[in-house]
Amino acid sequence: MNRKLHVALLFGGNSSEHDVSKRSARNIYDAMDKNKYRVSLFLMTRDMIILDDHDSREVLLNDVPEAKYAKKAKDNLDRHNPFANIANLGKCKDIDVFFPMIHGNLGEDGTIQGLFRLLQIPYVGSGILPSAMAFDKDVTKKILTYYGIRNTKYILLTPDNYKKWSFDALSKKLGNLIFLKPANQGSSVGIHQVHNEDEYEKGLKDAFRYDYKILAEQAIKGPEEYEISILGNEHPKASQVGAIRVPKHDKFYTYENKFVNASGVKFEIPAKMSEKLAKEITKMGLATYKALQLKGMARIDFLVSKDGTPYVGEANTLPGFTNISLYPQLWKAQGLSYSKLIDKLIKLAFAEFKHRSKLHHDFIPLKQK
Repeated sequence: MNRKLHVALLFGGNSSEHDVSKRSARNIYDAMDKNKYRVSLFLMTRDMIILDDHDSREVLLNDVPEAKYAKKAKDNLDRHNPFANIANLGKCKDIDVFFPMIHGNLGEDGTIQGLFRLLQIPYVGSGILPSAMAFDKDVTKKILTYYGIRNTKYILLTPDNYKKWSFDALSKKLGNLIFLKPANQGSSVGIHQVHNEDEYEKGLKDAFRYDYKILAEQAIKGPEEYEISILGNEHPKASQVGAIRVPKHDKFYTYENKFVNASGVKFEIPAKMSEKLAKEITKMGLATYKALQLKGMARIDFLVSKDGTPYVGEANTLPGFTNISLYPQLWKAQGLSYSKLIDKLIKLAFAEFKHRSKLHHDFIPLKQK
């Protein structure tokens, strides 16, 4: 009988998407074929302490309040050991592959990928640099622009230059409706739609709570939101395009819409659109994936203007796997179940690890498979 692959599923983290990450992890765990995989669970608390499998399992599977174990871990942390917050990973032997599902910073910005790289163990998803590039909206847009991939016009605001930009000055460059977005945040956190100086000042103050780089972004006319799922390494495949129909009274697809109350939001899979537009979005999605050097998976978000022009919004390297997340839903609509999708992602992780091992002659895997 073949040995089961030992998968370490990481979730939680210190970002605003902590609870979303837990819901994604639960769906992934439930969908994993336990005849193929032995799964260890690692919850990263908001204090950035990784709990052991027992405590993580109690929180994720048995609905024990996280605060109980988070407080215990914090109180018992060895302050003299700089590696104490990740020490529980070392208690879990023979990990074959890491499956990170930490949304937002630490999980999608290249941080946790750097740890996996140092440990010389395969992991699901993109590497250090691609993750960091995709997570930073400013860097993403610079790369897209370099490759001629359409995205919205913007002006970068920082603590050093924001006082030079009033709403009137920005509106002359970007129009009378502007979106403020933290460069390194996800799930619509810290985003504000502003129409005047008062809204601009309040929105900017809030946005700076989440990042020191803020995008003042041009709004497009009559936008509709679309998403496409990408799967693969060197030869990625795209799903059909999905549409997000937000209630007219909502300003945009908010965190509330995405993860708390989606009752007013309608998802179209596949999206009702012309074949020409679907092909253009697919082409742009794959081009974005390759330009950012992404691997494993990503969800590429689009805005389409009233005249039918698509713009790339952002790339999500560890997209949600909640019950209302479009990444797995789009693949499911094409006959790829959650379970089979997870199988593919794990296979892609091993393939990328093998590929990178060949490229680095000084890189000797600690574990011989």
